[in-house]
Amino acid sequence: MAFSQLKWTNVDSAYQPLPPSVHVYFSNDSINGKPNRCYYVTASLKDKSLQFLVDTGLEKRYTPDQYFERNKHPLLVVNCTFFEFAHNRNLNLVVQNGKPVCFNSQFLAGKGKDTLTYNHVLPSAFGINKKRQADIAWTYSDSLLPYVYAFQQSYPAIRDSVAIYSVEGLTKLYSRKLSVSPVYNKWNVETAFGGGPVLVQNGAVQITNNEEQKFAGKAIADKHPRTAVGYTDDNRIIVLVIEGRFPGKAEGATLTEEASILQQLNCIEAMNLDGGGSSCLLINGKPTITPSDKEGQRPIPAAFIIQKL
Repeated sequence: MAFSQLKWTNVDSAYQPLPPSVHVYFSNDSINGKPNRCYYVTASLKDKSLQFLVDTGLEKRYTPDQYFERNKHPLLVVNCTFFEFAHNRNLNLVVQNGKPVCFNSQFLAGKGKDTLTYNHVLPSAFGINKKRQADIAWTYSDSLLPYVYAFQQSYPAIRDSVAIYSVEGLTKLYSRKLSVSPVYNKWNVETAFGGGPVLVQNGAVQITNNEEQKFAGKAIADKHPRTAVGYTDDNRIIVLVIEGRFPGKAEGATLTEEASILQQLNCIEAMNLDGGGSSCLLINGKPTITPSDKEGQRPIPAAFIIQKL
């Protein structure tokens, strides 16, 4: 459901010092009649005084404040990947200095009567290459591979009785069941992190939740705190956070509403990241939205970081 263009206020003065290529904006315009508080940061990929990095606890979780301290007080810290609580393990791809260090869950095990079947999916990820160009792609990663494969379009999930496929085997499965020949290439990125689903493609709202199977049933229409990342055609990164779960103050956004905001901000591609109690954005160590967990900042397994050289 579309809604009117949000009005944004520049709040750079509250988060100084900021380089000229970085700006912070705030809006409390209602979203479809519901109270709202959200922020976005824009940063130029062309600014070579900025480094775009990702830090991970590698089976440990840290709060955004702790990532801020671990990384010597960077300009920006924001949550990114999904994870499971039992082992604090990332469920998404993470690439540091051109090398994958965390890997996708490439299949979802069946439930109930289908426990011996597996839904094969291509999870989405956001990456930046050596030329400081951003890209969002659907990815295949494996701990036995020193690189990541990227697909530049999404494909439906495929149910099968085999749990694990090589990328070649997976594309053969797609070819056999969908009568398509997926195209993939090595993804030459220096920094990358996963999330999902993709929200904006070619400047239009196109949500690939059905393909990525991130949220079941009607969850796509539920309002929650949200975190997202995208980029514009003039090489600016957009990082968006939406406060939520505070009735009467900030109730959050649906995936469709989140996608519409990113489209309004001129993203040509954008994707959802872990949200809910994980959503948190720090700028020069200062908070933006209020995290929804009553304990405050939730420890997370990875954080996207912008560092000023």
